Amino acid sequence: QVQLVESGGGLVQPGGSLRLSCAGSGLTFGSYIIGWFRQAPGKEREAVSGIGNGDEITYYPDSLKGRFTISRDDAKSTAYLQMSNLEPEDTAVYYCAASGPYSDYMKPATAPEDYDYWGQGTQVTVSS
Repeated sequence: QVQLVESGGGLVQPGGSLRLSCAGSGLTFGSYIIGWFRQAPGKEREAVSGIGNGDEITYYPDSLKGRFTISRDDAKSTAYLQMSNLEPEDTAVYYCAASGPYSDYMKPATAPEDYDYWGQGTQVTVSS
């Protein structure tokens, strides 16, 4: 049974940083592309980052480039999302998702429907 568990969310002041973790189990983690999404109240779920199973191809929407950094440690079956210079508009529930497995290197997908497995989400609140 595939499980993804996010952690690291919380309350942070504007300008602060957080690192989210996504721990996977029940899957060959390195064969999966990993995506991070977020959903704020009343808004659609949006992609904030993704990383291919080859660890070299990453995705960020233009609005988040330079503030968010995705990485993965396949030996630990864990992906990370480092978020810096956080803004109140970043407040949302953050989800990690996995798609695969793939035998070839794949670039990360950006649409939620392209992912097979989801974590339960972790709340990030940016407020003073």
